Amino acid sequence: MDNLKHLEKKLNYNFKNRDLLERALTHSSFINENDMKSFESNERLEYLGDAILGLVIGEYFYKNFPEDNEGSLTKMRAESVNEKVLFFISKKLMLGEYLKFGKGEIKSGGKNRESTSADALEALFGAIYLDSNFENVKKIILDLFQDFLEKDSYKLFNIDFKTKFQEKVQKSGKKAEYKLVREEGPDNDKTFFTELYLDEVLVGSGKGKTKKESQQEAAKDAFKRRGKIV
Repeated sequence: MDNLKHLEKKLNYNFKNRDLLERALTHSSFINENDMKSFESNERLEYLGDAILGLVIGEYFYKNFPEDNEGSLTKMRAESVNEKVLFFISKKLMLGEYLKFGKGEIKSGGKNRESTSADALEALFGAIYLDSNFENVKKIILDLFQDFLEKDSYKLFNIDFKTKFQEKVQKSGKKAEYKLVREEGPDNDKTFFTELYLDEVLVGSGKGKTKKESQQEAAKDAFKRRGKIV
């Protein structure tokens, strides 16, 4: 079984045109670095997939929330298809393991950028649509997003936990401090670990590919652990 077969199995979809699948997983840096002018990166497929994703999720909210007005539906759709949600789903698919990058892009940390994986996921939706039809790609999208949509989990990706935590702390008069406790990995693929203290008491821990992300995760952990911070 070749590597891409594993991805097809996760998607529960087998490509008829394997070139479309390959293109969806090819970053522009790979094309540029290898001087492959006659080949196409995943950027145009991403454009198509973005439009398809918006339609599928928009239709889902339209049918399942008949009492909501246009403004509410627009907000829910935007929160459901934002970069963080797409990145989370792409991680579940381990999409980063299948992407082709130029060496320069890998060295600069591009392989771990949320936007890169999110774009590739949209490109994949575009490729599935071209390889089959709208109903097939709609089913795959709803299968991948179903837990988020049914449980409103997408809302968690749109909360600025660090700001929310700070607002709570300011009201209490207590002192919050984020401490970077360690870093792991090479310079182009670091993971940062942060602990959050409230009046020198550990209340949350988090990790991320940037210091800011690790702080956000620490604040999120504090909310999950304590419910009420102060």
